[in-house]
Amino acid sequence: MRQKWSFVLKILLILGLIVPLMASCGGINQTIQQSYPLESVNGSGNAASYVYRAADTTVMEAAQELIAKQTPQQQSPAANDRMFLVYADRIVHIQQDEQLPSDTLIEVSSREYVRNNYSMSFLQGYLLASLLDDLFDYGRYKGGSYRGYTQRDVYKPSAGGYRAPTAREKKALPPITVQKQGSVYRRGGNAGTTTRPGSGGNVFEREPSRPGTITRDGSGGQPSNDWITPRKSKVPRTKSGYGRVRRRR
Repeated sequence: MRQKWSFVLKILLILGLIVPLMASCGGINQTIQQSYPLESVNGSGNAASYVYRAADTTVMEAAQELIAKQTPQQQSPAANDRMFLVYADRIVHIQQDEQLPSDTLIEVSSREYVRNNYSMSFLQGYLLASLLDDLFDYGRYKGGSYRGYTQRDVYKPSAGGYRAPTAREKKALPPITVQKQGSVYRRGGNAGTTTRPGSGGNVFEREPSRPGTITRDGSGGQPSNDWITPRKSKVPRTKSGYGRVRRRR
């Protein structure tokens, strides 16, 4: 009994370690890629920043949607103009588009990109000091003057300007969904079909076929009470003959 409980505890421990790892494989970056179109890119490799557009979405709505999909390690207070979500390997800067206030821009940056470009004094108004000390390695990384994509022309990133995404980077875009009309066929007899309106298309229903009967061979079509009637067995015919047996050489 003890061995059984020990085995169960080991399995639970392994699952407890594997499940978080599997959840973090895709990361928040992949979650955003599957939800919003890519707008702009800066940097490359482990020091890159990607900007996505959430059309007709407020900053708080976008933040709540991302938090519901994956809980961040830390988040800034709710605001209408900008918010920050901190994950294990990414920092998400959610900001209102100044040129199109009805939309929200979601900037996903690696920690390396934040260290090299963001202004530490700017982030102090949104993130905890303990996180900033760890992020900038207690002053080892001096950062820059960058304050987000919406202010990139005033506080430019030190890693260069933003550019349009390449064809390879656009492959991560979510597929375009098209509402189509389909048909559902219900199996039935050989009778004709009747049509009635359905949700998203037409549903074709065949008229129900007449109930069949089970007949016995040679009964002239009379119904039988037995499902299977065994045939009478006959004595098999035997045939005599001569054969040869050859031995292989």
